[in-house]
Amino acid sequence: MGKEDMMRIERVETFPLFHKLSSPYGDANGYKNYRTCYLIRMTTASGLTGWGECADWLPLLEAGFKKRIIPYVIGKQATDRLKIVGVIKKWHQRAAAAVSMALTEIAAKKAGLSVCDLWGGKLRERVPVYASFQSYSDRADWISHSLRLIQQAVSDGFDQVKIKTGGKAFADDLSHLQAFQDMTEQKVRFIADANQSYDMAAARRWERYFSGWPNLLWFEEPMPFDDVKEYQLLRSALSVPIAGGENQKGAKQFLPLLVEHAVDIIQPNVMHCDGTDDFQNALQLARHFGRRVSPHSYDGALSRLYAVFAQACLAPWSKMSGEDIEPVEWDVMENPFSRLVHFKLENGHVQVPDQIEVDAEIVEAHLWDGTNYR
Repeated sequence: MGKEDMMRIERVETFPLFHKLSSPYGDANGYKNYRTCYLIRMTTASGLTGWGECADWLPLLEAGFKKRIIPYVIGKQATDRLKIVGVIKKWHQRAAAAVSMALTEIAAKKAGLSVCDLWGGKLRERVPVYASFQSYSDRADWISHSLRLIQQAVSDGFDQVKIKTGGKAFADDLSHLQAFQDMTEQKVRFIADANQSYDMAAARRWERYFSGWPNLLWFEEPMPFDDVKEYQLLRSALSVPIAGGENQKGAKQFLPLLVEHAVDIIQPNVMHCDGTDDFQNALQLARHFGRRVSPHSYDGALSRLYAVFAQACLAPWSKMSGEDIEPVEWDVMENPFSRLVHFKLENGHVQVPDQIEVDAEIVEAHLWDGTNYR
């Protein structure tokens, strides 16, 4: 078998996964009743394998991969990642991201390297993470329930958390945050994430409280993300950093936000970019503009792993002691798919792994049966 034949894509398997939540939880966008995940595994003629992940409605993804994407990639060279992704992104951008992940892992294995080594090598062995919560539930005691979850995460070693706002009345959200501050004595750093739920007046209302909270890391997506001018104005009115961009489709869409000084921190998601290469471009773009970057990675364990890889290889944003690299989002809610990829997590940091290991038992246990979501 020749070298080209060995790198020919021979098989693509799909793994649509579904989990019904024991009770709903959510943010300003509403409650979740289930969690899903869609994995693919590519195999070359020589037996090299690579995993990819994307998020969307499972029936749509399954039909798209089976009927169009898999027939297209079979027989292609796994080394032609940019060409293959360039075609697939015209059909379905998130599917292209999954294919890109799988081909990146295959390329690393072919070279006998880790993904980080393929990207130039790790600058750090550990990356900080923050516990990401969906703060709302349909319980009457939703605030005390949220505080119990936060307290457990802090006991588990997290010293940074994300708390949701914007889904309740302002007074209710304020009571929630003030109760959190009292419980933790302002010793736990936190992020307030509004999921684009406020207008300018409501977002500015928070400043009277933010200015007195030294442990607030940033205010995330307070307003709809389609008005750069409004974000410019808000940024000038607040004393805390503004972050956002989880749904931006790659480096190109972050450019206006950076050029117009609309945000302090960008938050690309590898599943929403045009693959791993575009994801890295977005992170590097932030550094070129002297801005911070904290990847969004709530929706999947494999995408979270690529965020960790990227942060491990990214130059520091500051020379300040203890501020080497920005944290990565870590889903701590009920979600078995958070454990799909093996990590060593300790004291709010993850050890950057050299290999990608997917838990086959979790995959097998949660394969979607093809019925309607219930």
